[in-house]
This record gives sequence, C-alpha cells and structure tokens, in this order.
Amino acid sequence: MDQKINCAQACVNGCVLGDKCPNIEFREAATKFIAETPLDKMLEIAEASLRKRRMEPPKWILPTDSQTDNP
Repeated sequence: MDQKINCAQACVNGCVLGDKCPNIEFREAATKFIAETPLDKMLEIAEASLRKRRMEPPKWILPTDSQTDNP
C-alpha cells in the first residue's frame, strides 16, 4: 500500500517513511549534490537564479470580469 503524506509538513525533521519514501530518488540526488558541490559553486548557482528572476517581468494576476461586476 502506497502511503500518501505531505512531505513538506510530515518530514520537517527528517523523512518519516525511510526506505518507503516516494521521493527517495530526489533525496539521494540532493545528498549527492550537497556532498560533491563546493559551497562557492552553490552560491554562484543561487546568485544566477536570483539574477534571472529579477530580469523577468512581473506576472500580474488580473481579476476576471465576473469578479469586478457589482450586482
């Protein structure tokens, strides 16, 4: 039986499912990335991501016509 849990809430202090975790492949990849990537490289990646986000135009969420009509 597959267990369905919200990992963001249930696993705050560590994985609660252990070897039955549905995200085990991502956990292994993240562990490998952290172990093999120097901190300077991680900071460079983060800075490049922030720079890219700042260059993108803002995404506006406009109300639909039905929300703006007052009966």
